[in-house]
Amino acid sequence: MSIIYWIIFGLIAGSIANFITPGSQGGIIGSIILGIIGAVVGGYLGQRFFGVGITGFNVMSFVVAVAGSLLLIFIGRLFMHRG
Repeated sequence: MSIIYWIIFGLIAGSIANFITPGSQGGIIGSIILGIIGAVVGGYLGQRFFGVGITGFNVMSFVVAVAGSLLLIFIGRLFMHRG
């Protein structure tokens, strides 16, 4: 996937994750970064444990990317509350 596709993919996945968990901050750039990192994390964990990864613009890839983004939000909030 080219970088433009990853940015669009990340924006959509990060926006969905931000929508599911209100209170997340960062704006559009934060959503893009969250989505891209979430896609990487979700893709790695999904491939490692379930045999499902990021394969392009399809429903399962979005599910994996959003799940990875939600995991990052959860971990981020866990560390914020401890500090």
